[in-house]
Amino acid sequence: MTADLRMRDLCEQTGLSRQAIHFYIQQGLLPEGVKTGRNMAWYGPEHVERLQLIRRLQEERYLPLKAIRALLAGETSHLAPAQRNLLGEVATRLGARAKPTMVDAAEACARAHLDPAELPPMIEAGLIAAREVDGKLLVSSDSTWLLDLWAQFRALGFSAELGFGVDELAIYEDAVQQMFARETELTLPRLERLGADRVASMIEGALPLIHAIVIHLHTAAVKNFFAALERQEPKTP
Repeated sequence: MTADLRMRDLCEQTGLSRQAIHFYIQQGLLPEGVKTGRNMAWYGPEHVERLQLIRRLQEERYLPLKAIRALLAGETSHLAPAQRNLLGEVATRLGARAKPTMVDAAEACARAHLDPAELPPMIEAGLIAAREVDGKLLVSSDSTWLLDLWAQFRALGFSAELGFGVDELAIYEDAVQQMFARETELTLPRLERLGADRVASMIEGALPLIHAIVIHLHTAAVKNFFAALERQEPKTP
């Protein structure tokens, strides 16, 4: 690894501020530089490439930082070239859907009947992609579904007064990321001999089925938990 770039060089080559780069390091999105002193570190081309990728994912796909972190954690550098090529072709076919847009954050909260004060913790947790433009806060249209669902949780009584916050959502995101990593590990070697068109079609058809399986298994786990409690309760004479 060649590390011959200072922080100012990194800022010049990426167009990012020193504060932004340090933030990405703190968030685990960017590796630290090679430190040669308390306030001195050197960086290499891989840092420039990673920062450019983060910026593209934010500005072109409007992904929240948590999604970007998950994508970077699942980088495909360990895969065989044929597998990476297949995934690239499949991504092209699955990526035909419309690109997300940025919408007014206040209007999105109003449509979801959600207190705007709930939004900053979601952005800070990396669950919602947001950007400030001309003094107005915008959020990705791909993120508004979370506002709607969280508002429904609040309406059911899962209030901040009872201690419920958006950090609870990390439970589900962590579970999904682990499930997806295992899915990829198991299925990719079996699908690489197929063409990209067929793989893309299989994935699109399988997603609703997998989601249904997860819903039923989760529901069964809840039912089994309460059934076990009933069996353990002492009988009154």
